[in-house]
Amino acid sequence: MNTATLSRTIEAPPERVRDAMTDVGPFVRSSGFDDVAVDGETVRVANDVGIASVELTLELVEDPDADLAYEQREGTFEAMRTEYVAAPTAEGTEVTATAEFALDAALVGDLLDATVIERRRRSELSAQFDWLEDRLGSAGRGEAST
Repeated sequence: MNTATLSRTIEAPPERVRDAMTDVGPFVRSSGFDDVAVDGETVRVANDVGIASVELTLELVEDPDADLAYEQREGTFEAMRTEYVAAPTAEGTEVTATAEFALDAALVGDLLDATVIERRRRSELSAQFDWLEDRLGSAGRGEAST
């Protein structure tokens, strides 16, 4: 599995950050997807990545260690899971997002590679953090990635 992780401190209490993240439609849309549709626990997204189009059906999943988590049920990847954890800090809330994925070589081939997907996913996660800051009226205190 390949992993993209990003963390940022949001100047808001954890409960406000969690509430904003669990407003799933706008939160997922803020990552820059071209199309987002939420139906209960199912989220369908579509996005153009380079010359390829990525369409995924995601399912929100319960995870006692995450404030929000979803997994791909149908789509381009062999497997894909993203989880978000909001932890209190002296400055507000540190949000850490971790996206794990395995590429399905038969579907993706030479059009996309793990480096492109990792870079794109980090950009999407950063856009979600920007949205949280805008929505909660805070200015984050830095960003770290691994």
